[in-house]
Amino acid sequence: MLFRSFTTLLLAIFAVSASAGEKRFEISVEGAITWQERNKVQIPNDESGTRFSLVDIAGNGPWPGARIQFDWHLNDRHSLRALAAPFAYEETGVSDQDLDFAGTRFEAGEPLDAKYQFNSWRIGYRFQYYDKGPWDLWVGATAKIRDAEIRLQQNGVSSQDGNVGFVPLLHLGARYQINDHWYLLGEFDGLAGGPGRAFDVALKAGYRFNDRWEIDFGYRTLEGGADTDDVYNFAWFNSAVAGFRYRF
Repeated sequence: MLFRSFTTLLLAIFAVSASAGEKRFEISVEGAITWQERNKVQIPNDESGTRFSLVDIAGNGPWPGARIQFDWHLNDRHSLRALAAPFAYEETGVSDQDLDFAGTRFEAGEPLDAKYQFNSWRIGYRFQYYDKGPWDLWVGATAKIRDAEIRLQQNGVSSQDGNVGFVPLLHLGARYQINDHWYLLGEFDGLAGGPGRAFDVALKAGYRFNDRWEIDFGYRTLEGGADTDDVYNFAWFNSAVAGFRYRF
């Protein structure tokens, strides 16, 4: 449902841009190989739940991932952005302790299936406030919808906890043009406060073939989580990324 609404919005943006006869539309596709550095879970977040590490059960990875982003450049300084960044893995491992998770007990020493999902859907706006010399700098805001789920299953018995919620994020971007083709790019979506935090940081090098095509590659890190009465979950993922960008 979220993906269908997301796609409908992107098609509407494209139709408006095309009807105006302006080539201000941009699509970026990024592929990733992702490793799990940390993933601590306790559901519920009280004495009836066990705090454990999904890394101990599922391992560090790696797992494949991808994201797709659409940008609509309203003019030289103002842009709207839409991003779809699904991510999930399923692994089988063994816990060295009994786990009380979401109302169900899972036994130590027995095979345990674990699923982790964290899909991110975002709509954002950014303003280019600096464009002198080789530097381009942006600031903006991002509205993020997170679609998260953790599920454990053992011997035909399963328990899961899912959450769909809204997270406002600050956006910062920087690009340094080394020469006519090569550039460095940094982007940040994040905010901390209240019961949780969320950070999405990318550092890349890119190559511009012409006014339409670019490729880039680099590193992305995702870190964050929440500590509420119902849920404790903080995770940290690192990714090697590569992708392309097309403007029309």
